[in-house]
Amino acid sequence: MTRVATNASFQSALLDLQRAQSRQQDAQNRIATGKVATDLKGFGRGAETLTAFKAADARLSAFIATGESVKARLDTQALAFDQLIEATDIGREAIANALAAGRFDGVMLELQGSLQAAETALNLKHQGAYLFAGARTTDAPIQAATLADLAAEPTLADVFSNDMMTSSARLDDSVVVDTGFLASDVGGPLMEVLRAIQAYHAGPSGPITGQLDDAGRAFLQQQLTAFDAARETAVAAGARNGALQNRVEAMLSAQQARQTHLTELIGNRTDADVSQAVTDLNLSQVAIQASAQVINQLRSISLLNLLSTS
Repeated sequence: MTRVATNASFQSALLDLQRAQSRQQDAQNRIATGKVATDLKGFGRGAETLTAFKAADARLSAFIATGESVKARLDTQALAFDQLIEATDIGREAIANALAAGRFDGVMLELQGSLQAAETALNLKHQGAYLFAGARTTDAPIQAATLADLAAEPTLADVFSNDMMTSSARLDDSVVVDTGFLASDVGGPLMEVLRAIQAYHAGPSGPITGQLDDAGRAFLQQQLTAFDAARETAVAAGARNGALQNRVEAMLSAQQARQTHLTELIGNRTDADVSQAVTDLNLSQVAIQASAQVINQLRSISLLNLLSTS
């Protein structure tokens, strides 16, 4: 006696239909997202490598963000040093021109302009914080509004309110650079010469106006050398800042190139082949239709049908 059963055939056809539907869903996901899978589980054995790549990419992104922030700070500092150099030149030229002309009317007014320009440079802010204040970023490092205020301070150190801590930044796993400067270091020599001139002007040998005697001329001649030294200090700080700019830019370029290469490696493992996904989608749809037709045919086959024809 031959046994007739359709259950196994139904089960096989249903499994084929489910597999085809799964392939269809997978292809649709790849087309919609452009990715091979939506979670690490979908990458199988490559998940560990992909995790390492993404961790490296995240670390690079953090260093690049830090580098870009440092670069912006250094650019602002470069502007401040240019202003400080200009402020020093204003003072020196005022003295040099007066000595050449033999008249000193208005010299102190021009030196007041030199102080104001220097104060603007030394009190420059970046992202709401004073650049040259050390760790005391909420306090202006110099607050002398006039030459008289400047000379009224007991010592040069009292002119400045910055502390002695300079900022630093980690640009890579093994690279930490000092990026900060202190107002007392870069602006101290200029403030010292302006204090000295103001003290002379307000003292028994002053004022510095009209025509001066030989002693007054000799004093101002000496201050030209002090102005030159102050300018050299500002120029040296600007040069160091420029060297830091070049270093940071070079590191940023290298890190961005590494990240681009890393992004390509990640993309090679995660980006879907859209054309292949479309092909897989079409094939899965054909398979679904075929499985559906088989199931439909099996529904018309039963033991009763066979008995009725016997």
